[in-house]
Parts: sequence; structure tokens; C-alpha cells
Amino acid sequence: MRINIKVQPNSGRQEIQQISEKEYKVFLKKSPEDNKANLELIKLLKKYFKKETNIIRGFTSKRKVVEII
Repeated sequence: MRINIKVQPNSGRQEIQQISEKEYKVFLKKSPEDNKANLELIKLLKKYFKKETNIIRGFTSKRKVVEII
């Protein structure tokens, strides 16, 4: 399953909000520097969905496409 995610780094909280069936907004505490936000995103999504996750598109963008395996 692939989902679209809008990431908001440096928000001071960790939270996942479902906007629609395949669209989510994720708030992250980490900054986007040195791939920290992407690593936090993968860890948070893995815990939320209880499945492996991979970023497919948008490594340097706030809008990402993530695959849930």
C-alpha cells in the first residue's frame, strides 16, 4: 500500500493525523538536516502501522510517498 504524507519537521511533537484514506500529515520533532527527520518518520510509521515502511519519493521534500509493506 502506498500513502501520501506531508511532513512538518521541527514541530516539537510526534503525531500522525489521517486526512483521508491514503493521505496523512505527520508532525516530527527532528530537523530535516542529516536525514534525521526521514529516519524519525520511518520509525514513527513503523510503530503506527506495525509494518515495514519505505520512502519511495520525496526524500528532500515535505511531501513524500511511502510504501507500507
